[in-house]
Amino acid sequence: MKKVPTRVDGRFRLGDVLGSGAYAVVYHAQNFLKDDLVAINLEPIINFCSSLQHEYNILQRLAGGVGIPRTFWFGRESTYHALVLDLLGPLCNVVNLGDQLLSHLEYIHSHNFVHGDIKSQNILIGLNDLRHTAFIIDFGVTKEYCSTSTRTHVPFHQGQNLTGTPVFTSINSHLGVETGRHDDIESLIYTLIYLLRGSLPWLTDDHERLSSSAMLERKFASLLIYTCSLAFSQDPDYDYLRSLLHDLHATLPVPASYLLDFSKSYPITHAPAFPDYHRVAEAMPSSPLKATPLRKSTRV
Repeated sequence: MKKVPTRVDGRFRLGDVLGSGAYAVVYHAQNFLKDDLVAINLEPIINFCSSLQHEYNILQRLAGGVGIPRTFWFGRESTYHALVLDLLGPLCNVVNLGDQLLSHLEYIHSHNFVHGDIKSQNILIGLNDLRHTAFIIDFGVTKEYCSTSTRTHVPFHQGQNLTGTPVFTSINSHLGVETGRHDDIESLIYTLIYLLRGSLPWLTDDHERLSSSAMLERKFASLLIYTCSLAFSQDPDYDYLRSLLHDLHATLPVPASYLLDFSKSYPITHAPAFPDYHRVAEAMPSSPLKATPLRKSTRV
């Protein structure tokens, strides 16, 4: 095992491990020159391609947006690539979380990017003055859906590899279809349902839990139906989605403060590799899409 450096760039002292992903480990760290706390991602240098280099490039282009982590340094430290970022905390009691995240996605999409891995683990809250601001993290699989130079949308493709996390990723991604902006929104909806009930209909055989999450699916039906009706290159109507989200908040049988409570951890211990589409379809109310169950792709 490669020895982990104790310092990065001579000024950041590494502390405890905060978490880990497919490519990197995240550490709590301190800038002892300024006494600031930061987070540092360390990725072993194995080959020429670096997920952290890609993420750094994306964050540089998105810099200044609300809910986008700041970068303080990127480079090589010993046998690792290191990315120094804002230190963010777990999200709890954030009012209008869904509204915030939808606005963050709109900003990311306006810069011609699709995030590609929206899930509960990639949503954190700022510290101190930013304690009411939600942040989207992990831009390792983020890609352009529209050419910056020509302003043309990427072409529709099939036979693509699945991107993101299977539990939260869109139907199209499971079916090998090129993903777009609507897929980020679809994953956001699944994430909100999961955070409210600690499960999704295709994640559990517990009948009580299934019934609870299925009722939530019905309340989110208008959001899901609209999102899944969007064509591949169609611009989402973010204002309309926000209005649906606000209508939804009033119907949920929980107080608004708990509605967006991330303080609880719901580990996924038995997630199937592929969602049970029939179970999701059964959870949905009657709709114009009844002939084509909601967790089956109809986009072209």
